[in-house]
Amino acid sequence: MAPPGPAGAHPTSAEPLSRSIFRKFLLMLCSLLTSLYVFYCLAERCQTLSGPVVGLSGGGEETGAPGRGVLAGGPRELAARPAAAQRKRFLQLKQWRRRRRPVRRDGGEEVAWEEETPGLAGGPGGSGAGSSVAEAPPGTLALLLDEGSKQLPQAIIIGVKKGGTRALLEFLRVHPDVRAVGAEPHFFDRSYDKGLSWYRDLMPRTLEGQITMEKTPSYFVTREAPARISAMSKDTKLIVVVRDPVTRAISDYTQTLSKRPDIPTFESLTFKNRTTGLIDTSWSAIQIGIYAKHLEHWLRHFPISQMLFVSGERLISDPAGELGRVQDFLGLKRIITDKHFYFNKTKGFPCLKKAEGSSKPHCLGKTKGRTHPEIDHEVVQRLREFYRPFNLKFYQMTGHDFGWDG
Repeated sequence: MAPPGPAGAHPTSAEPLSRSIFRKFLLMLCSLLTSLYVFYCLAERCQTLSGPVVGLSGGGEETGAPGRGVLAGGPRELAARPAAAQRKRFLQLKQWRRRRRPVRRDGGEEVAWEEETPGLAGGPGGSGAGSSVAEAPPGTLALLLDEGSKQLPQAIIIGVKKGGTRALLEFLRVHPDVRAVGAEPHFFDRSYDKGLSWYRDLMPRTLEGQITMEKTPSYFVTREAPARISAMSKDTKLIVVVRDPVTRAISDYTQTLSKRPDIPTFESLTFKNRTTGLIDTSWSAIQIGIYAKHLEHWLRHFPISQMLFVSGERLISDPAGELGRVQDFLGLKRIITDKHFYFNKTKGFPCLKKAEGSSKPHCLGKTKGRTHPEIDHEVVQRLREFYRPFNLKFYQMTGHDFGWDG
């Protein structure tokens, strides 16, 4: 039988057990601190945060952006972060964007250069299922940290169909201070009953100093759109891309023909009576080109100084020049210049040397730049005579001669 140990002695097994628990505790603590450090480094907040991040999913609303994060011990939102750090983060997020295949819309049109975006279920208000907006992809830390906020658009491209609106929007998105919805929201013509909160939720997040934009060409010919946009904000800047109405009508017809090869000829749709030469203004391809008539509705709600009219022809021949005018109108620094474009002889219009979020040259999709069918010369001349008085009135209203009747 073993002799008893000295009084007050503890069993030897207790000592290694204590060390084991202590080592596990230290290991867990180190793992936790390492995880926190990596998290903050990835979020680029290691050197910019004055305190821990709290309330990332806060319930407060501020300037129409629910759930915006707040920095503990500092101002609201991301005010503790230097502007340069915010811009750097924004430019990095742009690299995550990916192009998606063209999406067919309710009206049959295919839209190219759209982006995959989280958090937006496709719906009728976004021009059909699968609508997308220009935001960061799923799983990025930007979404986790709720960087930026969603704002109602300060500028809208309101028209016109087949005028060059898609090209203008994609060119503008090269600018670091422009954030735009990829798909056409069609809020002010098709989905107004869904409310401004629904509309705002379609918008991409923006940082301070950036402009939120969208484009829906059908707004220009929608009677209710001017009053509705004015009710949202009387300060909204409006951009209209216009094109020779005869060429625009033929382009409109060409698009429809590509979807429905069995439609009547352009000539038969143009006239109510070919013998008398009476133009059928009820045909949308013709009606859209009566720009002066549509502009009258807009001038009842917005001053002409709040509208910019972009030449679709010059957008092809001198894209940098027209983009310069647009940047001035929006109060942006002239960053988009000649160096951003090259002319694609096959398509017949300029393309971007480096598209947004890409290091490769890029043109609009195959649905743009279609070859127009041959139209009877007499029909074209009759259309030019029909549009001439409307064009002259439009020149007078805008103070700009677009040269369609020269």
